[in-house]
Amino acid sequence: MESELAGRTAVVTGASRGIGLAIARALTDAGAFVIAGARAPSFALDVLVDQGRARFVATDMTDPIAIADLVIAAQGRVDVLVNNVGGAPARTQGFLAITDEDWRMSWELNLLAAVRATRQVLPLMIEAGGGSVINISSVNASLPEPLVVDYSAAKAGLSAFTKALSKEFAAHGIRANTISPGPVSTDLWLAEDGVAATVSRSAGITAEQVTATATAAMVTGRFSTPEEIAQLALMLARDRGNITGADFRIDGGYVPTW
Repeated sequence: MESELAGRTAVVTGASRGIGLAIARALTDAGAFVIAGARAPSFALDVLVDQGRARFVATDMTDPIAIADLVIAAQGRVDVLVNNVGGAPARTQGFLAITDEDWRMSWELNLLAAVRATRQVLPLMIEAGGGSVINISSVNASLPEPLVVDYSAAKAGLSAFTKALSKEFAAHGIRANTISPGPVSTDLWLAEDGVAATVSRSAGITAEQVTATATAAMVTGRFSTPEEIAQLALMLARDRGNITGADFRIDGGYVPTW
């Protein structure tokens, strides 16, 4: 177990599974104490809590008041904030079927939750003289898709928010960066109600065929893993260099570059 982040406190949202859980593990392995926010706990997160490496806080990240509970649990210190919570329902019936309520929930979960959590944490970071804000965006921020049009728009907003944040608070020693994953082997893609299953029901093909099509678009021939995203987050959490306002894409070559 590393100790580079010993004595530091990190807040991770959406921490009970997938990318958030992997990030919580990586941070605690590096010595940080993690305030883990999620709607409900999980067995894997309970293990970290039982080991004394994390504290679970039941939090609905679409509730502005509940978000404050994460900061209260941190007891006056937050060195790292990882805004990971998000969701991307597949809109298989097209744009015209997406309601105002659908749009509102996408923006609440994928953008405003991060805005509100950051607003809560920044005064503590300013007082401490520094900190790291890591926002989990998406390749869809710059490669919007009709199937996730509201999610794409919200993630584009998150990336723009992060860049502006990095400019305003750099003088306080606060760094703000985004990580933009492509398809990742998590429930968002692979669960019974995930993207692959939802698209398969609409298209009349199997979920495995949907996944295979997405996999074929990556030059590595596979989805990224939550642990790979976590290692990138860990680098940004512990870096004391000149990295801020940057976006780190991890997508197995899914997005073509020239």
